[in-house]
Amino acid sequence: MERELYLTESFCAVREDRRLVEYIPVRPEDRTGQILMGKVNRMMPGLEAAFVDIGRKKDGFLPLKENSRSFTGGALRSGERVLVQIRREETGSKGAYLSRDLSLPGSCLILMPMNRHIGVSARVLEEEERARMLRMGQELAGGQFGLVMREAALGKGKEELEGELAGLLRQWDNLRQGEMPPWGPAEELIRDYSPRGIDRITREGPLPPDLERQRKEAENRRIRLPHGGNIVIDRCEALTVIDINSASDGGDGSRRATALRTNLEACGEIAVQARLRNLAGILILDFIDMEDPEDRERVRQELEACFRRDRMKTVLHGYTSLGLMEMTRKRSRATWPEQQCT
Repeated sequence: MERELYLTESFCAVREDRRLVEYIPVRPEDRTGQILMGKVNRMMPGLEAAFVDIGRKKDGFLPLKENSRSFTGGALRSGERVLVQIRREETGSKGAYLSRDLSLPGSCLILMPMNRHIGVSARVLEEEERARMLRMGQELAGGQFGLVMREAALGKGKEELEGELAGLLRQWDNLRQGEMPPWGPAEELIRDYSPRGIDRITREGPLPPDLERQRKEAENRRIRLPHGGNIVIDRCEALTVIDINSASDGGDGSRRATALRTNLEACGEIAVQARLRNLAGILILDFIDMEDPEDRERVRQELEACFRRDRMKTVLHGYTSLGLMEMTRKRSRATWPEQQCT
């Protein structure tokens, strides 16, 4: 597979072979993942949260309790200055969602200086390798900070990882001294894709015509599949529903064969559209009915394989009693359709 990054002043994009798989308009106000210094404006004990001035019209929303059980931050006071990280950008009337449990991502490691959790990427499936990486993470951290061993750390030696860790710890020291690190989608894409391989980086000009056509097609509700089937993507308030249809695919065999082929084709297209549109949160996939358990498992495995190229965390939760596939995808920034409406 050939991968090219387009990193321009107005957009960033990713092409894998002939497919456009990510497109990020560069917007100065979109700072998801950025670490900055804020000031606690109001404490809201009833909400178990604080509102923090981060230099915007709307104060950010900061929960007083973090998800990590080993979070080391103390109690907050009104008027206090505090380092926070933007987890979700502001939308509508809601300010940015903030966290004190900071994450400094590298290519192979994620440093979490405010907790002591050691973890391994869920993409590392082999149990023996997971155990080895967990032990290495514990040795590297020495109980002083938290670490997540990313998939790119697979097969890496301790000395190589120590070099990256030293750089992340320097970033943390700079942050505590008030030096905020550079941020932007270009840096994010280079960091996340370097371990996976980047064949070319283009830094100027518009998208090639074929990729621009794919970008515009991602605005459509309905996407056609190779043999005449289609997927229909509907975004709701709390989730995204994707319906898979055989449509004009009459097939050249049994109904079972047609359904299986269409569902398998849909897996690849769903994975591409989720990345391109940055679909996040809960996704419900309504595949064409499959009565054979082997077919259902084959489609699940294909979907899992197709999402392995996704740099965002995705979790397949399995089929419901109605035969719907439930999955979740980490939210990192506004979806592309949301960005077009602002």
